[in-house]
Amino acid sequence: MRAFVGLPLPDAALDALERLQEPLTVGRHVPAENMHLTLAFLDDQPEAALQALHQLLAEIRVLPLTLTFSGLDTFGGKSPRVLAAEVQKTPELSHLRDRIRSACRSAGIELPRERFRPHVTLARFPRHLEEGQVEKIACFLSGAAGFRLECEAESFALYQSTLAPEGARYDILAEYPLEG
Repeated sequence: MRAFVGLPLPDAALDALERLQEPLTVGRHVPAENMHLTLAFLDDQPEAALQALHQLLAEIRVLPLTLTFSGLDTFGGKSPRVLAAEVQKTPELSHLRDRIRSACRSAGIELPRERFRPHVTLARFPRHLEEGQVEKIACFLSGAAGFRLECEAESFALYQSTLAPEGARYDILAEYPLEG
């Protein structure tokens, strides 16, 4: 089963991110129900490994987190593939991510080493952008340069990711409160 661990966002934050997307005319907007902050992408895993991980994730005790969104960025170089709202990397957020990655290793799930760039994906772009689309993206980024948002994350979740031609669907398999 394809899975990941992430932070679901509160409704007020989802509403603000949807309003932010509205003027963007390039690419495919990520629907609000799919917006989250990924902490560990697990790829395809056997159900037994995910069950073991579930038990370990349920033992994590961390206080609720304040997420501070500070600007937008694209990933993919000269031909961007993704538009994302950037989240400030705090010691508390990094600590939670480290605890989750440790739980994954204890459950027998190997994760690649990767730099942590906390973000929420807002749109995905086609592999080959048409003439003028990069400029439209740049114009959108310029207009949204002052984007700021703060919200509380009160839980993290184990998600199943189902790929489909119209885009991925994410379903929460288990949710874990952040309560210290």
